[in-house]
Amino acid sequence: MVEDWTRQQILTAIGTTLTALAVTVLVVVVVFAVYAPLLVAHAPTAQNLDARFQPPGTEGHLLGTDELGRDVLSRIVYGSRASLGVGGIAVLLSSSVGMALGLVAALAGGVVEDTITILADAVLSFPTILLAIAVVSVLQYGMLQVGAAIGVVFMPVFARLVRAETKAVREEGYFRSSRALGSSLLRTVALHVLPNVLPRVVVQATITFALAIVIESSLAYLGLGTQPPNPSWGLMLRDARNALFHAPWLSVFPGLVLALTIFSLNFLGDRLAEHLGR
Repeated sequence: MVEDWTRQQILTAIGTTLTALAVTVLVVVVVFAVYAPLLVAHAPTAQNLDARFQPPGTEGHLLGTDELGRDVLSRIVYGSRASLGVGGIAVLLSSSVGMALGLVAALAGGVVEDTITILADAVLSFPTILLAIAVVSVLQYGMLQVGAAIGVVFMPVFARLVRAETKAVREEGYFRSSRALGSSLLRTVALHVLPNVLPRVVVQATITFALAIVIESSLAYLGLGTQPPNPSWGLMLRDARNALFHAPWLSVFPGLVLALTIFSLNFLGDRLAEHLGR
């Protein structure tokens, strides 16, 4: 009994520590994006061919320089804007439109529900990255366009989630009582549906944010996202592929920041899901 109790304490302590670490990482990334001009001394696009491939620790370049003499730290800091911007646009678009479609499908039922469900299933049947590439090709390149493309890809996920949660709430006695007492549908949805749906949406939004950053980095790596000379973590990894052996810091540092950000978002999403499941 004592061993089990001690093991549980250890697991709790580890979970608390990882949660604190995840929150810290995300706060740092947000600070990078908001206060980038105040945090770095070099412009992310400033080139100095005389200072090419300077190693980390070089005076004036904490994380070294790239093949064009650009400061790696500056590009990582400014690159957070592309990742967070795309992720924010994607989550805002997919969650708002997806919630609306899910609510309409669950409350209207019949042909409307079947139509929305079929369309959602059709979108989900395509590989995520290929569908994102197709949408980006139509909308052209840029942070707004990439965010919108990823938002379109994940709309069905939110629509299906909200539809399922709303249909479950419709079967509850408090929902039927509210309607029987004369409350309008909008008031009933606001008072009884949304409070039950929003926590699940928040969890999904956290996971979607992480996936959006991964897709943005993947598109940038393929040359379909953020365009040079603007900084992006995926674009930095693409530029570093030819210098993996003689300048490994060009891929290590942006890759590490990207991995920590994705881990933090996924971990917080899991913690939220566990908390809501209690």
